[in-house]
Amino acid sequence: MHAQVPDWNSPRARKLVADRDFGGLIRWARQQRGWRQADLGRATGYSASAVSRLETAERPATDLDVLKRFADALVIPAGVLAAVLGVAPPRATTVASAQRSALSEEDPMKRRSLLTAGLAVPALALDHLDETLALLPVPASAPTADRLTVRYRQARAQFNRGAHAALIEALPDLLATAEALADQGEAVDYARLAACYDLATETLSKLGRYDSSRITADRSSTYARLSGDPLAGAESARAFSIVLRHAGRAATAQRVTLHAAAQVEATGLTTPAQARAFAQMLCTTAYAAAEAGDRDRALEMIRDAERAAALLPEQHGAPTLSVTPASVTLYKVGVLWALGDAGAAVHAGRGLRPGQFATAERRGRLHTDMARAWWRWNKPEQTAGALLAAHRAAPAEVRDRPSIRAIVTDLARRHPAAIGVRELAAATGLRADGGG
Repeated sequence: MHAQVPDWNSPRARKLVADRDFGGLIRWARQQRGWRQADLGRATGYSASAVSRLETAERPATDLDVLKRFADALVIPAGVLAAVLGVAPPRATTVASAQRSALSEEDPMKRRSLLTAGLAVPALALDHLDETLALLPVPASAPTADRLTVRYRQARAQFNRGAHAALIEALPDLLATAEALADQGEAVDYARLAACYDLATETLSKLGRYDSSRITADRSSTYARLSGDPLAGAESARAFSIVLRHAGRAATAQRVTLHAAAQVEATGLTTPAQARAFAQMLCTTAYAAAEAGDRDRALEMIRDAERAAALLPEQHGAPTLSVTPASVTLYKVGVLWALGDAGAAVHAGRGLRPGQFATAERRGRLHTDMARAWWRWNKPEQTAGALLAAHRAAPAEVRDRPSIRAIVTDLARRHPAAIGVRELAAATGLRADGGG
């Protein structure tokens, strides 16, 4: 058979993708190139019989890395691979403007505030995002890489400011735009798409929407692996570990982050971005290990992170991934808190100052992490003081995080007369007796 470049828009290719027939697509692409099963086997390191089993299986039973090896050998575009594996959600057939119009006609009573859950994000916006994850809308405007970059930066800035309501409103179109660009995308498109889902995962986890964050974390993990970029994989693993820890699967989170750290280390850490990602993964692994009860690994990893951060060049501005000696020390506070060493956590964080952190979100996180340590150490006045400082720096870090809101409630109920508690209760909308 004469070799030819497969036409991925041909009726046959489109049908195989629509049927999610991965084996059939592999067979068709191989035949289009004039290859025998043995030829494809040599290109991928598998036997001809293994190729035959893959091509005739109703569903591929192997893992994504193996499937990607076959796709790479046959030069199957990443968008086609993602579609045939069913990792991208279906598209909505209506335009985004019509969807927004329908939403605007909803009963105004649905725009209730989730204050009972500690959130100031409208329920309708969260429901719309959940709907987006099930059925992506058409982007509001023609998707381009430049437009996606601008919107991602705007969304990240909203996260850094703690503007959660605005961010939740922006995420559906951001995800739809990133998905549209990756339809026939290259590796970089999948890395960008994974980053958008990482941002969604971080936001939803912060708001306590763990079911939805599991969906976004799964998609990010798949798209990061499709991109083949170990840095995208590291960011995805970091966000995924948050979801796993909240699901009570800290040991799994530890394994996921260890694997991602090893993948980044294998790059040789020849660029500042690689070195920062490696130091970040050491921090993330340390925290996951602490929550899994692996004390020795947790302390070893955080010490390694401290050494790695000390060697990093200075960063300016507020980058997506900012790793500094101060940020590692803040992780250490969290690690020691998770290990139950509240006094050691307070001691570790006493030298930290808000000016060492580039964003309001991180400054608020400094104070809430210290508040958790003070609270575990049974120091109500210091806890209230730290939470008031957090509220001044980034109100959303107190208002929107269920775990921190719970501390405020407990403070108001158990220590209503402690210094700062009434002021904190008033600032967060709780009565000093713990009521709403």
